[in-house]
Amino acid sequence: MTKRILLPAILFFFIAIIESGCKKAAPPQQEVTVNILEQYFDQNILNKDFIVNYAKDQGNDITSQYSGWVFRLLKNTYYDGPMTAVINGVTYTGTWSSNSDYGKLVINITQPTPPAPMIFLNREWRFTEKALPIMKLAPWGSTDDTQLFMERQ
Repeated sequence: MTKRILLPAILFFFIAIIESGCKKAAPPQQEVTVNILEQYFDQNILNKDFIVNYAKDQGNDITSQYSGWVFRLLKNTYYDGPMTAVINGVTYTGTWSSNSDYGKLVINITQPTPPAPMIFLNREWRFTEKALPIMKLAPWGSTDDTQLFMERQ
């Protein structure tokens, strides 16, 4: 009698284990959030033209130095890629990168030798606001009175 009860119980146990191993787990919330951020960045920032709408370096308004400059972040992955800056018909190239939550943007334009105002832009930035059409940036890890606003065209 014990064998008749024990055998179905053991079979049920093994079937339950096999079934539970075959079920797909729902993606963690973090993965869903990352995918949404990637989509937003891809659709609203990558391959779009931006101009400097406002630039302040340690309290001094330097916006006029960037009149006519057009910037574009191109995609390698969702977190890095090439970048161009077109200034008076000359195209300068470099790279951009971001961290996984898109809180940081690193700009590095180097070829050919960029004009002096590019030094201000070539740094690690943190997003203070992403309310497009304007990205508001401040230096990463600093509290000085420096800001960069880039407007999507």
